[in-house]
Amino acid sequence: MSTRHTRRFAAATVGLAAAAVVTGCAAEPSPEIAVRTFLLDWQAGDYRAAARQTDGDVEQVAAALEQAHDQLDLAALRLSLGPITKDGETATAEFEAEADLGIGDPVWNYDGSMPLTRTGGGWTISWSPSVIHPELGEGERLAVTYDVPDRGQIYDREEEPLVGETEVVAFGVRPADMADMEDGVGRLAELLDEDPAPLLNRVRSAPPEAFQPLVLMREKDVASALLDDAEAVPGVEAEQIEMPLSPKSASAVIGEVAGTVEHKVSSRVSGPYQAGDTVGLGGLQSVYQQRLAGTATTEIVTLGEGGERTDILYQWPGAESGSLTTTLDGTVQEAAEGALSLVPENAHLVALDARNGEILASASRPGSVDNDGAFTKEYLPGEAFTIVSTAALLESGAAGPDRSVPCEAEQTVGDRTFTTINGTGLWGRPDLATDFAHTCTTAFASLADSVDPDALAATAADFGIGSEWRLPVPAYSGEFTVPGGTTETAAAMVGAGQVRVSPLTMALAAGAVADGSWHAPRLVTDDGGGRQEEQQERRLNPEAIEPLREMMRSTVVEGSASAANVGTVPVHGQTGVAEQRIDGEDTAVQWFVGYQGHIAFAVAVETDPSHTYRYSIGAAADFLQRLPFDYVQRIGAETGDEQADVGGVPATTPGT
Repeated sequence: MSTRHTRRFAAATVGLAAAAVVTGCAAEPSPEIAVRTFLLDWQAGDYRAAARQTDGDVEQVAAALEQAHDQLDLAALRLSLGPITKDGETATAEFEAEADLGIGDPVWNYDGSMPLTRTGGGWTISWSPSVIHPELGEGERLAVTYDVPDRGQIYDREEEPLVGETEVVAFGVRPADMADMEDGVGRLAELLDEDPAPLLNRVRSAPPEAFQPLVLMREKDVASALLDDAEAVPGVEAEQIEMPLSPKSASAVIGEVAGTVEHKVSSRVSGPYQAGDTVGLGGLQSVYQQRLAGTATTEIVTLGEGGERTDILYQWPGAESGSLTTTLDGTVQEAAEGALSLVPENAHLVALDARNGEILASASRPGSVDNDGAFTKEYLPGEAFTIVSTAALLESGAAGPDRSVPCEAEQTVGDRTFTTINGTGLWGRPDLATDFAHTCTTAFASLADSVDPDALAATAADFGIGSEWRLPVPAYSGEFTVPGGTTETAAAMVGAGQVRVSPLTMALAAGAVADGSWHAPRLVTDDGGGRQEEQQERRLNPEAIEPLREMMRSTVVEGSASAANVGTVPVHGQTGVAEQRIDGEDTAVQWFVGYQGHIAFAVAVETDPSHTYRYSIGAAADFLQRLPFDYVQRIGAETGDEQADVGGVPATTPGT
């Protein structure tokens, strides 16, 4: 017995026990005895015993009752005796039926009736198919049909589809052509390495003349190799169909779609799904499954001898599928994915609109559907965190851009020694702005005594690190632990201590500098009943943000990220390298965190520790160059913003 049939079995047996209570014998034969016995045996599946209460051929009546059960693929049947009306030698008995169509399907409640005739031996039920259901005629059979709506599309912000049509091979059956349904479905299931139970459930109740797709297979070579053996099973067919299953881009965000049998979905997702349904395996496809898939319209129908539909006995209207519009921008997404194509594997890029936190692109390398590291990877931020620590210095007044802070090749703070990324220092006594522009690790570590650890933690919170915002898909907001002493503070200042971020976290931090306010991220424009995206924002101190913008601009114009100085709208940024253990190996994560106009972004590239930050800077420059010439200006013009003065720095040509 399948799981589908066992869920409601206990409830059915309770009704069965109640039906077994028979009243004391009447003075003369009563039609109630025949009717109650018939209903009890029918409910218990003892069809031959039930048939003996009728005037029909026992074998034919038993077969009709059993076929009705199989045609509906019932999980359970409960029958209740109603009133009986006598008229001389005839009578009519009414009853109520509760036909449980199984997990994922409704319970069909209907009223039935049966005529009886008094004979010398008592009362006998006058048999016809209408005893099973009043609308069932001679030569007709029952069936369950499902009208499944086409799966809804996921769009980018310009209403361009993000899910592409995929050609798949649908293995299925035509029940009427199967000599032995259970054997045939079992052979197909074995061939495709699937559980036969859910397949058989669908086939039993299907219209016999209609093709029933059961297993979807994308791998054409595998499908072709199985085709001959599959079609050798009587009633088994295969059709090539196109379905919106695979994401065109932003794979991990969009997610993959599969048939419920394909990919062993039944063991990976919860819910009452049947063979042939589609279900999102991850990303937005999974979160918005109900909205995108809708629900089937289920009908109990009668079919004629030729398989034609003759009547609809009952209908449960389904829900139409719906679409989903995201904040993603196909143009930006394409640029992000292209920019990562030439860097070593394990790299991520997130871009967003600094004015509102709307995510424009999320790219990862490799770009598989299960690589959601752009949102979830937990990295040390390295010197890219000096965006935050500098804001803390400026806001608290502990240090200004013109404060003289030596940049040594090596600096010991407490019991920890810090070194610069390139192993060299800066000549003379550079100021803080120069140290920032050249990503001087030792200079910022040496300022540990100048900043209050709690103030540093508060600034990190202002930049959203560790905030409790939510997206519909998994995401990591970061974590910052208040340093306990000078050494830990020094490490935190340069993103080497107890601070963790994701690429999304740092893109949001860059956006906060660009806009002057930190905004929680957004991914969908209409939540529509999914996981609510919490809309938060924090206004940052302009006295700290204005000089920080100038320092981030200097990094690109004359500092460590000069290769990223592209376009006519000023690029602002900061670089960093953070060595850490990832998957048991020593790895360096290169960072570029910055913005151009209203587009804030973060690039993180995992490399060998011997490299500096050339991959992250190169990917950032490539990303910006791949954007259409006027894209940055246009995204501001949409809301009337003046792109000639973004982030406090007038538009310039590269190098100025």
